[in-house]
Amino acid sequence: MRILGVRGENLTSLEAFSVDLDRGPLASAGVFAITGQTGAGKSTLLDAICLALYGRTPRAPGGKGGVPVGREGEIEGMHWTSSLDPRGLLRRGAARGWAEVRFIGRDDAVYRARWEVRRAGNQPDGALQSATQLLIDERQGVPIGGGFKEVKELIEDRIGLSFEQFQRAVLLAQGEFAAFLRSSYNERAQLLENLTGQWIYSRISRLAFEQAKRAKEEADSLERREQEMQQALLPAAAIAEMTARRQAAEEAERSGRRRREEAQAAGGWYRQRDRAERERAERERAAEGQAGAGQAAEGQAGQA
Repeated sequence: MRILGVRGENLTSLEAFSVDLDRGPLASAGVFAITGQTGAGKSTLLDAICLALYGRTPRAPGGKGGVPVGREGEIEGMHWTSSLDPRGLLRRGAARGWAEVRFIGRDDAVYRARWEVRRAGNQPDGALQSATQLLIDERQGVPIGGGFKEVKELIEDRIGLSFEQFQRAVLLAQGEFAAFLRSSYNERAQLLENLTGQWIYSRISRLAFEQAKRAKEEADSLERREQEMQQALLPAAAIAEMTARRQAAEEAERSGRRRREEAQAAGGWYRQRDRAERERAERERAAEGQAGAGQAAEGQAGQA
């Protein structure tokens, strides 16, 4: 998955914005920084990416709870939102706001994901309406998927990451830099598999296993038929044909088994590397802890 651009209107402090990452100076920049004064909209650009792809952001993840947010004179329940509601990112005084992201999915196709929220009657003082989300396949130029839930599932499938995984691996919110390091071993292994494309090895292994199983079943069936034919004293030519077919099926079974072992070996290498990195990190933390304890003991001895 690679982001090609992000656009939007009327989100928090940004009235309109458009950032192209596949053309101009940013296309070849490699690494770049988003800078500006407090309130300039730096975090809003990152919010827009999350809104377009997942319909929520780290600071407005949706769900129950939060505190009511609104202006004096507005009707609570119609104009107010929860502090956790992503619709609260709509710019004050705006009747409509949206965020859109162009990206290359893990199937190498280009998509546009769009999130949008409106007020009733397209009036700045109208009641907030439910947000909508679209996924457009640029090969056909038409939206795909039906309701909000189906579009969400399609986007996650094209990206290959859930919202929680996206936060930990792609967009680290303020104060969550160590979220990936705090993840369990299984969570990190799954995340690394999605990021590096190791899932393809698991899929190849399953397909190879199924192919080998079918080949073995066919070989066993042909062997039984060969024995039955021999017992029935069929002509030598027919027996030779059945023997050749059985041998070919056995070779297909062996070939499928070899491909499965190769796929498992390739996936195992990545898992061993991740395990080695985890053990190295744990040794370093242990060494730092021992060094800190030693310094504290020397300090106490010096005071004495």
